[in-house]
Amino acid sequence: MAADIPSGFFIRTPINTAIAAAPSIGMSTGASGAVTQATSKTTAVTLSTKAGVITMNAAALATVTAVKFTATNTQCGATDIVLCNQGSGGTAGAYSIEGSAGAGSIVFRVVNNTAGSLSEAVTINFVIIDSQAG
Repeated sequence: MAADIPSGFFIRTPINTAIAAAPSIGMSTGASGAVTQATSKTTAVTLSTKAGVITMNAAALATVTAVKFTATNTQCGATDIVLCNQGSGGTAGAYSIEGSAGAGSIVFRVVNNTAGSLSEAVTINFVIIDSQAG
């Protein structure tokens, strides 16, 4: 007896494997945006898209120091998952970046992991994954 497999699903059984055609993965046009911090690395920003790029202010960040800032984002729910990483701005590998989802906002934490102060406009790439957790 054959069963219909929804597009994008992968099913493995001890006898066989069935793969349905996968839809494209990514964001549709208009689902992402960009914003730049105005005055400091702790300045809040607003960007209400499921994905985007935040360009941080180029103020100095001392060695092994963390800063936090809030991104107001009406697309983010308290149980959503935020994936983020350093983009092309700033010294590659010099920073650790985390994003914590909240109802209508994301708190980003950025750490300078180097042995010296850095004054760079670090870019943060992020995407919000909807979750029904909780």
